[in-house]
Amino acid sequence: MTLLESPQTTAEGFAAARQAMIDSQLRTSGVTEVNTIARMRAVPREDFVPAAARDFAYMDRAVPLGDGRFLAAPLVNGTMVQEAAPQPHETAILVDGGSGYMAEVLRPLVAKLTVLTPAEALATPRGQGKADLIVIDGAIEQMPDSLAKRLADNGRVVTGLVENGITSVARGRKAGGQIVFLKLAEMGVPRLPEFDKPKGWSF
Repeated sequence: MTLLESPQTTAEGFAAARQAMIDSQLRTSGVTEVNTIARMRAVPREDFVPAAARDFAYMDRAVPLGDGRFLAAPLVNGTMVQEAAPQPHETAILVDGGSGYMAEVLRPLVAKLTVLTPAEALATPRGQGKADLIVIDGAIEQMPDSLAKRLADNGRVVTGLVENGITSVARGRKAGGQIVFLKLAEMGVPRLPEFDKPKGWSF
């Protein structure tokens, strides 16, 4: 599904759009994990976008929220949750991309979820415990030390990455104090400019 053929503003219409999203965007692209599908069926995307954009909440692209923020496309959200593989005993951190949607999807899947804004993620952590999982709802150029320090050794990260202007979904694991990322698939992940690398001087 690329666009609702006739916008439906009733609960039944949105529920039908949600099921169409699962059938024609997620399952056909390999997002099939049971908990991921169940949560994306349960959480109404239309509640996390501006009123004028509700009819477009199930498009296969990001929805602008204003102030440079976006609700990522369903396939990006679904791929991130599936790759994160959250477990019910785990402590997780979500860096929110601005919509609040991913927090509602992830919260029932872990024991504890802490939601940070990008600015909070860049701040020095103060005595908090380590997380088993970090999900960044956006694409970053670099993983800041302040956020990496919040992750337990052998902990996992799922994020968007920006390389040479191209965004992809990536998975990482912390070992020996370092996080190494593996790019999984190129996708249109909304960029989080707070995580851009410092720009050097050019002459």
